[in-house]
Amino acid sequence: MIFQRAALRELTQNAVAVFVALFAILLTTQLIRLLGQAAGGKLASEAVVALLGFGAINYLPIVLSLSLFMAVLLTLSRAYRDSEMVVWFSSGLPLTAWIRPVMRFALPLVTGIAVLSLLLSPWALSKSTEYRKRMDERDDISRVSPGAFQESSLSDRVFFVEAVSGDEGRVRNIFISTVQHGRQGVMLAAQGHTEAAPNGDRFLVLENGRRYEGIPGTPEYRVMEFARYAVRIETREARGLEETPKTRPVWDLLLHRTPGNLAELLWRVGIPLAALNLALLAIPLSFVNPRGGRTNNLVFALLTYMIYSNLISVSQAWVAQGKLRFEVGVWAVHLAMFAILLLMFSWRLAVIPWRRLWR
Repeated sequence: MIFQRAALRELTQNAVAVFVALFAILLTTQLIRLLGQAAGGKLASEAVVALLGFGAINYLPIVLSLSLFMAVLLTLSRAYRDSEMVVWFSSGLPLTAWIRPVMRFALPLVTGIAVLSLLLSPWALSKSTEYRKRMDERDDISRVSPGAFQESSLSDRVFFVEAVSGDEGRVRNIFISTVQHGRQGVMLAAQGHTEAAPNGDRFLVLENGRRYEGIPGTPEYRVMEFARYAVRIETREARGLEETPKTRPVWDLLLHRTPGNLAELLWRVGIPLAALNLALLAIPLSFVNPRGGRTNNLVFALLTYMIYSNLISVSQAWVAQGKLRFEVGVWAVHLAMFAILLLMFSWRLAVIPWRRLWR
C-alpha cells in the first residue's frame, strides 16, 4: 500500500535523525570523559579511540530503543498536527490500523537491539576492560611519549623525552625526576636507550648526563656527572581478567544462575522487550491537539520512558539482592506496561467515536 510505504519512509527518516542526534551526544560525552581521564594520567592517550568505540557499542541498544520510540512518536504527532489523523478517522480506519506499519518498521530494529544487548554489548565491555588492563600493565618506558611528561606506575618517577632518534629505540634529551628515601633526584641526559639484563630485568641506560640530588627546602645537594647511568624499569605483574556479570556471555549467565548473573540477564532481555512495548505505546501517546500545545505529549512520553527504564533497573536490583524471583522480575514490568498499553488503546478508541457523536 502507498500509505504503508509513506509511513515507513517517514518513520525511517525520523529514526535516522533522532539516532544521529543521540549518538553524537553519546560520543561527545564519552569523549570528554575519556579525555579527562587521559589528561589526569589515569588513561593512556592512545587508548581513547579504542575505548570510545567499545563504549559506543555498549550504549547502542539504549540509543536505538530510544530512537525507535521517538521516531514513532514524532511521526504520528506530525500526522495529528497536520490534521491527517482527522482524515484517517473520517475514512473509518481505527487507530489500531497503525500497528501494522509500526511493527513492520520496529521488528528489524528490535531484532538488532536484541543482538546488541545479548551478544555485542557484553563483548564490548569485556574488550574495554581487557584493553584498560593491558594499558595499565605496560612498563614505564612503554608509556612515555615524546614531548609529554609521564608519571611512573608507582608514582615515584616522572619521565620526559624530547624526541626519538633513529629506529633502534634511542631517545634524546631525557629528563627524570625521582623521590627516594626523602631525597629528590633530577637526571638530565643527552640520549639514552633500553637494555635487557640476563635475568630479564630491563634498564633505561642514560648517556652523557648529570644528576642533581638533595632534600627539598635545604641548601644541601649534590651534582654528579656520568657517562653512563642505568635506571631499572619497574614492571607490573600481569593479572588475569576479573569477570563480572556485565562482561560474561549470555550462555555463561544461563549456565551459572547466581542472583547477579540472573539480574544481568534480566537487563539484557528487558531492553529489546522494552523497545517493542515502547514502539506500540508511542501510538496512543502521540495524540496532539492541533490547537493546543505541541510539546505536552513529548514531555509525557519521555517521562514514560524514564519510568519504564527505572522500573527495569529496580527489578534488576531486586533480583540481584534476592528480593524478587527472576521468573517474575523478567516479565512483571513488561506485562504491566503492556496492560497500560491496552488501556490507552481502548481509551483512545472509545474517546474518538464519542467525540464524533457529540459533534
